[in-house]
Amino acid sequence: QDVLDTEAKPRPPRPHWYERRVQPCLAELLGTSLFIFIGCLAVLEGSGGTGRLQPALAHGLALGVTVTVLGNI
Repeated sequence: QDVLDTEAKPRPPRPHWYERRVQPCLAELLGTSLFIFIGCLAVLEGSGGTGRLQPALAHGLALGVTVTVLGNI
């Protein structure tokens, strides 16, 4: 047997502590605050005829933007 066949492959480097702990918490905080802020503004508008459609669309848009921007974290 050759020695090269039994050698283990090098492991990929571990992510920095910031990427493991702080970055996901900041992304969650930013996403939640954006989601609540946009949703509250949609309800406060009170344009009468839209009913439940306007807050639902605002929440969906906020969620879509948040997932698109912060999805790779």
